[in-house]
Amino acid sequence: MEENSLLFNALIYLLAAVVSVPVAKKMGLGSVIGYLLAGVIIGPNLLALVGSEHSDVMHFAEFGVIIMLFLIGLELHPSMLWRMKRLIFGLGGLQLVITTLLITIVASFFSLNLAQSFSTGLILAISSTAIVLQTLSEKSLLKTRAGYYSFAVLLMQDMAVIPILAVLTLLTNQIVGLAGVDIQVATHVVVHSGWQKLLLIIVSVGSIVGIGRFVAFYVFRFIAESGIREVFTATALLLVVATTMAMNYVGLSPALGAFLAGVVLANSEYRYELENNLEPFKGLLLGLFFISVGSSINFKLFAEHAVLIVGLLTA
Repeated sequence: MEENSLLFNALIYLLAAVVSVPVAKKMGLGSVIGYLLAGVIIGPNLLALVGSEHSDVMHFAEFGVIIMLFLIGLELHPSMLWRMKRLIFGLGGLQLVITTLLITIVASFFSLNLAQSFSTGLILAISSTAIVLQTLSEKSLLKTRAGYYSFAVLLMQDMAVIPILAVLTLLTNQIVGLAGVDIQVATHVVVHSGWQKLLLIIVSVGSIVGIGRFVAFYVFRFIAESGIREVFTATALLLVVATTMAMNYVGLSPALGAFLAGVVLANSEYRYELENNLEPFKGLLLGLFFISVGSSINFKLFAEHAVLIVGLLTA
């Protein structure tokens, strides 16, 4: 029965993608909107062809975002990334600071205290890397000046996730009062663990760079000499999965870790083989990810707060 259920869900997801995406493209809406609409249609709010498993599917499909960042990293040489440092930290930093401050000010008019308003600003200052990059790539804008700048901002947002989470932890402590625990003690614990995590992140990133520069080449050459393409594909997937797990373990963005691994391998002679082998996985998993997002939209919550949501979105 479980096998039949799995095949049925696969049939529904594939059919939804095959029907909705070409229609959305014909209407000029883009593939992302097509996937999202497909998810809405087959989700529990309309046809209810898929149910509670959409969260599990989404966790699996998020791997498509990771592969996408890895492939983008393959197109950026380390020297090019170094030249982008002013855009990443300058433009990206300004975007985060200005957006956070503006939203904090707006949120303060909705009977929220300073901590709640600032938390809202930090959360809404972050964009969806998957949607932005997929849209830019689809419209051939990724290699334009606007796409170049947008990508720099997205990179800064990914790097800012860890400090933002640390700040949100402190703000949450202030909001709930730590259930009677002294705030200074809690702050000391957070800062202390933060230094340990920072050291762990440095070691992990250094390991990725070292392995990518001095080990991966020999591994890929050994696999390539076997002449078995599927093993090469499996090795490429293994590299991405291992990098993702390492970054996830230290609390860093898995997508950022995959991007770093791609940058390290950008000068590899096996770069184009890696791209060709991973591209199909990226497309399928990204589509599955967007469908899962569409199927998980809570329309009941939207109906209950329609005026507030539309008003905030318009503002």
